[in-house]
Amino acid sequence: MPLLELDGVQARYGPIQALHGVSLTVDEGEVVALLGANGAGKTTTLRAVSGTVATSGRIAFAGRALNGAGPESVARRGIAHVPEGRGILGELTVRENLRLGAYVRRGRREVERDLERVTEHFPWLRDRRDQDAATLSGGEQQMLALARALVSRPRLLMLDEPSLGLAPLVVQELFRIVGELNREEGLSVLVVEQNANIALQSSSRAYVLEVGRVAVEGESTELRAHEGVRRSYLGY
Repeated sequence: MPLLELDGVQARYGPIQALHGVSLTVDEGEVVALLGANGAGKTTTLRAVSGTVATSGRIAFAGRALNGAGPESVARRGIAHVPEGRGILGELTVRENLRLGAYVRRGRREVERDLERVTEHFPWLRDRRDQDAATLSGGEQQMLALARALVSRPRLLMLDEPSLGLAPLVVQELFRIVGELNREEGLSVLVVEQNANIALQSSSRAYVLEVGRVAVEGESTELRAHEGVRRSYLGY
């Protein structure tokens, strides 16, 4: 049974239909990439899972239906969503932002242990914990958003355009950490990414969306050799 399953999912913003029957799966411990041009429906797919857009069709997580569940309920079930634009609160400190990741959890001692665990992946957070988040660089803010999501101890991490506006070295470090979490902790990941090369290098499977529909799907190694994917998204 897949950890996450979308079957024939449609979504709309008022009169505008953004998804036209999207079906995809993410297995336990798997990294899956979601590719496509701007407006293809990638972000809407993540929002459909998070419960922030009206949908029809079936969405299930760990065998239980998510349809109709609000964002807080989705988070409590074990899904963490890092949206495009990071969503950190600049007027709060680094530590205060991290603690926001634990809002769906109980048990202060466990939360403190996880705050310490997360800083093992992002050691610079220890020295910057009292610094206002707004003063961090773009790359540091993205890392903070990822770290905050991990404090919730998710089974599935959803990342929306994590490399947007970041330097190549920062992007490499970000995906290195995500890969480390996947290998060492079995974290499942669904990532929407504009950089198709690094997305396919970092995932085991991928889906390509076109105008709200799945146009191509398969093993990431196969898609890297797919002529249409190469020409449209890989640039060769």
